[in-house]
Amino acid sequence: MSSKTRDFLIPTLLLFLVTVLIGITGGDLKLSSLFYINGAWPIGDQQPWHGLYLLDRIPSIGMGSCGLAAAIAGGIYQQRRHWVKPGLFLVLLLVIGPGLTVNALFKEYWGRPRPREVMQLGGTKEFLHPWQKGIAHKGRSFPSGHSSAAFYLSAPFFVLRRRKPQAARLWLWGGIAFGLLMSIARITQGGHFLTDTIWAWGIVHLLAVSLCYLMGLDRSDPLPQKD
Repeated sequence: MSSKTRDFLIPTLLLFLVTVLIGITGGDLKLSSLFYINGAWPIGDQQPWHGLYLLDRIPSIGMGSCGLAAAIAGGIYQQRRHWVKPGLFLVLLLVIGPGLTVNALFKEYWGRPRPREVMQLGGTKEFLHPWQKGIAHKGRSFPSGHSSAAFYLSAPFFVLRRRKPQAARLWLWGGIAFGLLMSIARITQGGHFLTDTIWAWGIVHLLAVSLCYLMGLDRSDPLPQKD
């Protein structure tokens, strides 16, 4: 199996298998119900979960801004020309992933109600599995925007994995860890189901893999020679 096939196949299979397992076991409602206490979501109002909610997309915007600055510097300075593609990758992934695909497309049009909106958890709307499309603009649970922005912080993994694999792994697992913390925060607040957060990771990760190969980041470009 080629590395490209593995990069796409393993996360895709994992994504679908976990989704099916959660659907069969009713894991979405069971997990969210643990945090719905006496008609409220008190754990989500506590720290660090409330602080993570307020932090929101600030780290991802910061990383995207660094990518933009690197791309501009690479376009100006010959010795920094190798910064252009990695910088553009960070910008494009932020815009296409958490920006357009997650927030502008799925969250607006998929129509899945949030946990706090469904009848089983004190709301008035019907519970929908992630594969069930609801009414556009009437439910913004799928997928999680906060989680997608947090998982985006794994993006440097794709930039560094050929030249600096150890640093790349640190970014990968660091981004995943931050994404998991943000996902816990949103689940405890009744803002998202478990599958909303899992698909936030899946969408961002698979788009990152796609952009990586489309932009040729899997190939090592020669570094500029010093005079």
